[in-house]
Amino acid sequence: MIPNSLESRLISVLNSQSGNFAKDELYSYESIFITKIQPDESNPRFFPSIIISDIHAYQFSSRQLSKKQLINIYGGEDNVLIGKSCIVNCFKYGSSQWIKASKSIESILELAENVAVSEIIQVPTIYPIDNQLYRILTGHRRFFAMVYNDGIDGAAHFKVYNTKPLLLKTKQFQENASREELPQYGKLIAFLDALNEVEILNKTKQKLGKKTLTVRDKANFLGISMGTFDNYNVLTRYPSVIKSFEDGNSEPLLKVKKLVLKTERAYQKRYNKTNLNIEDKNKINNLLSICFESADQNIKFDEPRVVSKPKVYKLGNIESSNVIKTLLTTNICELQCGVDWSSIDWNNPEELNDALKIVVEYLYAVDSKQQTT
Repeated sequence: MIPNSLESRLISVLNSQSGNFAKDELYSYESIFITKIQPDESNPRFFPSIIISDIHAYQFSSRQLSKKQLINIYGGEDNVLIGKSCIVNCFKYGSSQWIKASKSIESILELAENVAVSEIIQVPTIYPIDNQLYRILTGHRRFFAMVYNDGIDGAAHFKVYNTKPLLLKTKQFQENASREELPQYGKLIAFLDALNEVEILNKTKQKLGKKTLTVRDKANFLGISMGTFDNYNVLTRYPSVIKSFEDGNSEPLLKVKKLVLKTERAYQKRYNKTNLNIEDKNKINNLLSICFESADQNIKFDEPRVVSKPKVYKLGNIESSNVIKTLLTTNICELQCGVDWSSIDWNNPEELNDALKIVVEYLYAVDSKQQTT
């Protein structure tokens, strides 16, 4: 959850400096004792865990301590105990928490094996907190792999921010935006948390009379393309989508995005809807829940079919001859403007109009840049 003081801290920073303060935050690479590092329980990729001493890890691995004794020592029930060559799932066997923790453990063990052979290429990032301790910003799995391989008595290399990043969730998302192997649920929650911070920043800039952020600015701020930004927006539009990934849905994000858009189009066509209100979105959310709960992902409706409105495609008012010339003489599908043309439904006016809007904005930006150089 974003602290209530974030807006006041943003006001102070925006009034005292210019430029991109998020990019200007200083960091260094240092060796830090592992015992000084704490995981971030608010991170969507965190799971309840307790790091145990090297001695207890050895005693458990050599059968000098039982699992029950280890749980009693650390109060480890409903946690995962992690130490050198030791990782123990202490959730109730077969429960949903046990299953989720088991998947995380498999991932950590696989990563630990890879790290033991080739070392960590991208080290975890941390920032200082009270009492000369540090908290993990990104890299929980990498950190746990370090603990599993080397124990807690040694030091390891970390990327260390001088201070806690102002937009913490945004920084986490930026650090992990390009990583394909991260779980889908964690990606979606991280996007929502980061976007929430960016919206607070945008409202703060508006209050101060500063230039607000465009959609492209928000995407750039998060470190992703316009196409990826649109993907995340669609996937986080309905709670049932996020819930399905939390419950273990492992389908590719783009496949689920197409299902969401397909469901929306079917609903709009069935009930002759152009714009969706809150009630419509709640109904679509329920339809998606049914899809995720069953193997059949065909949308069914009980009410009579109605005639849909004619399709209307819009380019808007264009005030630049250069933009018009480019539209008429260039294959816009080859432009690097952030539109994923392979996922476009060419029979959906709303989706195609959104894509055309992005293209026109991109061409205006190119034209403006050329005129200033």
